[in-house]
Amino acid sequence: MENKKKVAFYTLGCKLNFSETSTIARNFQEEGFERVDFEDVADMYVINTCSVTENADKQFKQVVKKALKLNENAFVAAVGCYAQLKPEELAAVDGVDLVLGATEKFKITDYINDLSKNDMGEVHSCEIEEADFYVGSYSFGDRTRAFLKVQDGCDYKCTYCTIPLARGISRSDTMEGVLKNAAEIAAKGIKEIVLTGVNIGDYGKGEFGNKKHEHTFLDLVTELDKVEGIERLRISSIEPNLLKNETIELVSKSRAFVPHFHIPLQSGSNAILKKMKRRYLRELYVDRVNKIRKVMPHACIGVDVIVGFPGETDEHFLETYHFLNDLDISYLHVFTYSERDNTEAAEMDGVVPKNVRAKRSKMLRGLSVKKRRAFYESQIGTNRTVLFESENKEGYIHGFTENYVKVKTPWNPELANTLHKIKLSKIDDDGSVRMEFLNVEV
Repeated sequence: MENKKKVAFYTLGCKLNFSETSTIARNFQEEGFERVDFEDVADMYVINTCSVTENADKQFKQVVKKALKLNENAFVAAVGCYAQLKPEELAAVDGVDLVLGATEKFKITDYINDLSKNDMGEVHSCEIEEADFYVGSYSFGDRTRAFLKVQDGCDYKCTYCTIPLARGISRSDTMEGVLKNAAEIAAKGIKEIVLTGVNIGDYGKGEFGNKKHEHTFLDLVTELDKVEGIERLRISSIEPNLLKNETIELVSKSRAFVPHFHIPLQSGSNAILKKMKRRYLRELYVDRVNKIRKVMPHACIGVDVIVGFPGETDEHFLETYHFLNDLDISYLHVFTYSERDNTEAAEMDGVVPKNVRAKRSKMLRGLSVKKRRAFYESQIGTNRTVLFESENKEGYIHGFTENYVKVKTPWNPELANTLHKIKLSKIDDDGSVRMEFLNVEV
C-alpha cells in the first residue's frame, strides 16, 4: 500500500475556528490523508487564521516558519478569517502556496491538485523586485529555469491597478542587454528562460520610457530564438491587444519558444472591461485564442480573471463564467478583486460584498480544475518533450512538457534538468500525468 500523504493543522483564534479546523481535517481524512500533529513532519500544513488579534500577520508568519522548519518542501495553506480579509498579504508570505477565504476553506482538497509548490504559472504575478533595470535582470527559480526581465513599469491606466504608481512608466532593457543576459543564463546550463516584465508586450520603449520603439516585442522574440544553448523560451504573460498574429506565428514555427501563452482577460463582460479601462473587448480575446488554436492546436492557454470588480452584477459574472466555459482554454488564475488605495476602482459605486466575491472566485476555481483536466485528457497519447525539475517529491520527479502538462515518473536524480521525448499515458490521482519514455535523443 502506498504511503498516505500527511497533513497537519494549526489554529489561531476562537473556538469556532477550532471546530472548523476539525471539519476541514475530516475532509482530508476522507480524501485519504493521514492527520499528524503540527510538531511532526507533514507533506502539507494548513493554518486556520484569525483577524481579531492585533498582530495576526506576525503570528501567521511565525507559524509558517515553524512548518517550513519541519519540512521545507511542504505545501502550506492559509484559510479562515484573516485569509478572507487580507489574502494578498498572506499570499506574499514566503513559503505560502494557497490562500483560501471564508467559503473555500471547506473545499480545500479541491484546490490542492491544481496548485502544487512548483507551479510556475504563479510566477507571472510576482515580478522580480528590482525596479532598476540593470540590477537583477534575471533570477533563478531553480536550476532548471530562469526568469529574465525584459521590461518594467506600465503606461496602462487599468482602474484596479497600482502598478503604474508602484513601478512608473513602461520602459525596456536594450536588445543587447537582454541577449547578453540570455547568453549568460545559457552558459550556466539552465535549459529554460521565462520572459518577465510588468507589460512585456509593450517591449521596445526606451530605458527612460521615451516613446521611441527601437525594437518591438516581435524583434525581441525573433532574436532570442537564435540564442545558442537555450532549449526553451516561454512568454510569461502578455496582454491580448499586444499579442500579435506575427508573434503567434513565430512561436508556432520557433526553435525554442514553447506553445504556452498566459493572456490576462480579467472579465468576460464588455461592460466590466470598459469600467476596468482594459484596452480590448472580449471579441478580440476570442480572436487571439482562435488564432493560437489554428496554428497550435496543442498549445496551453492560461487566463487571468478578476471577480467582484465594482459594478459586477450576477449577470456580468455569469457572462464571464459562460464566456470562459465555452472558450478553448487550459486553466485559470482567479483573483478576487480587492480595493487598492489611490485607484479609480476604489472610489466606484456598486461594491460587491466580500461573500459574493468569494463565491464567484470559488466557481471559477472549480471551472479551472475542470479546464485543466480536460486539457490534460486531450493530451493523453501524444508525444511531447519534458524538462525534469530537480526535486524528489515522495519518490517522484516532476517536469513540464513544452505545452505545460505536468508529468511525473519515479525519482531518478540523473533525470534532473534534462529533456526527454515522452508519450503521455494517463492522468494520475494527484492530477499530474504519467508517461512513458520514448527512446529518442533530444
